[in-house]
Amino acid sequence: MYQCVLFDLDGTLLDSLADLAHSMNAVLGRLGLPQHPVEAYRYFVGDGMETLARRVLPPDLLDHAMAQQTVTAMRQEYAGRWAEQTRPYPGIPELLDGLSNRGIGIAILSNKPDDFTRKVVAVLLGAWQFRVVRGVRPDGIKKPDPTGALAIADELGLSPADFLYLGDTDTDMLTANRAGMYAVGARWGFRTSEELKKNGAKAMIARPQELLEFFR
Repeated sequence: MYQCVLFDLDGTLLDSLADLAHSMNAVLGRLGLPQHPVEAYRYFVGDGMETLARRVLPPDLLDHAMAQQTVTAMRQEYAGRWAEQTRPYPGIPELLDGLSNRGIGIAILSNKPDDFTRKVVAVLLGAWQFRVVRGVRPDGIKKPDPTGALAIADELGLSPADFLYLGDTDTDMLTANRAGMYAVGARWGFRTSEELKKNGAKAMIARPQELLEFFR
């Protein structure tokens, strides 16, 4: 039925929460601003660094200049520590092997900057041949806008209906549905099952290998 799986990156393939949280908290600490518990970052991340900055800053300091200063500092901080604890979730290597062995295409669409997305994938997921790896490009278009997902389908010469989309947030479920792809919620990620269902998950899986059931 499906010829390709389009993956979200953070919270779906990679458990990156601690490195994201510790990096941003280090930035906030240097700015003399309140820091946040790691668990709070489950709802801060997922929509790009600009949105992350706006979510962590105190409301009375939330202006464009401060947001941009925070984004710049976060990029620098995260660039030096993104791989301290970040690893693929348990079961992800087996899932990627299973899809590859079945001849199913795999691709990634992230709200990280494009160059950084490619670097992270090359280092931590370089054992697998992703047909496309795409992050946020200079045009600034991010999920849940379906433009990136549709561009990947076009690049691969496939219809959106040929894709199963696996993600862990409302942003991912909205992206999948707007692109006309089959939305599957990853219950091991950053957000709740309720959020995924509310935003259009057509199926839910608790472990990565369960996705292989769609390709029997």
